[in-house]
Amino acid sequence: YFFITIHESLTSLPRPPRDTMGSFVPDSSAYELLAVIGRGLEDLMTVNLARYRPTGEHVAIRRIDLESCTNDMVNYLQAELHVSKLFHHSSILPYRSIFIADNELWVISPFMAYGSARDLISTHFTDGMSELAIAYILLGMLKALDYIHHMGYVHRSVKASHVLISADGQVCMSGLRSIISLIRHGQRARVVHDFPQYSVKVLPWLSPEVLQQNLQGYDFRSDIYSLGITACELANGHVPFKDMPATQMLLEKLNGTVPCLLDTTTIPPEELTMKPSRSGADSGICEGPGTGGARHSNGEPSSSSGSHPYSRTFSPHFHAFVELCLQRDPEKRPSASALIGHSFFKQIKRRPSEALPELLRPVSPITGFESTQHEDSPSGLASLESGISHLDVDDWDF
Repeated sequence: YFFITIHESLTSLPRPPRDTMGSFVPDSSAYELLAVIGRGLEDLMTVNLARYRPTGEHVAIRRIDLESCTNDMVNYLQAELHVSKLFHHSSILPYRSIFIADNELWVISPFMAYGSARDLISTHFTDGMSELAIAYILLGMLKALDYIHHMGYVHRSVKASHVLISADGQVCMSGLRSIISLIRHGQRARVVHDFPQYSVKVLPWLSPEVLQQNLQGYDFRSDIYSLGITACELANGHVPFKDMPATQMLLEKLNGTVPCLLDTTTIPPEELTMKPSRSGADSGICEGPGTGGARHSNGEPSSSSGSHPYSRTFSPHFHAFVELCLQRDPEKRPSASALIGHSFFKQIKRRPSEALPELLRPVSPITGFESTQHEDSPSGLASLESGISHLDVDDWDF
């Protein structure tokens, strides 16, 4: 039954343009499976790095064990497959091919060699990234969200682990499994009331109105709130509300507690002179504007001798951007298209392909396996696996 349902969903949808799907053969023998780089969907999904034999290109393959899937999971996967065939945008991770091999559903997508933005802050930027790097990442996310919202959908899973970065600095949104359409019976509904399935891991990013589940419902502006939380996650190195029990987090959000960027303007000066225990700033929630000195630019430390990780100052434009996104009243949050024109992005002067790889140093993309070493030699595969081992790929949604 599951195979028939998934097969019908694969064959009944409109054919995408040739430059997305169709360029990769829907045949498992055309792919050489290399290292396992992640698992998910309650361990029913294995993510492999693989080589596409006809071209030698590296791809990521999600292999999902359909025999073990419940009815609910099949419906969940079908919704994602449907959306993946409708969406074609440079800032959304493309699916190159989708097919069934034996008892598995195979989903082929490009291999994003920098991993996710969450990987980057987990491994290299533990106290947050530079403001300019964040600007490039958030602009890529906004372009994806503008398209998703224009198509009549709400993403509902906007967070750093669902932002992937390619070797050439292309920023792509993924995590389409929780997406929901505002289109009802051919008409665009004003709001939806559905609570996202399998959403335990995404609770800190969800907006107050999604968590509240009241009669007013929610719309695309709930994604803008999640974008504001992601901005704090990228800047502070951890997600706000991360250590709170779910009930307390809900109350904080409903009461209008607003997370913020942690810097010299939001942390009291006496805390910045203490040893960097981070205990006072762990929640990412500010007591209110600090009485620190004038803001410096781009989140660089305001004093090179400052030992506290948050002795830096982000620009007023960045603070204003985050405050706009995190307004308690969704009506006051700007749309994705309006935010693309925000003054925060005026600092972007170059293409992401030129700027992002520079801004992400000392991190280098995982492309070592393209060197003279071959994966089929033991030393080549071992070096590849060690290159991937630092990534937090369990939550990397291809």
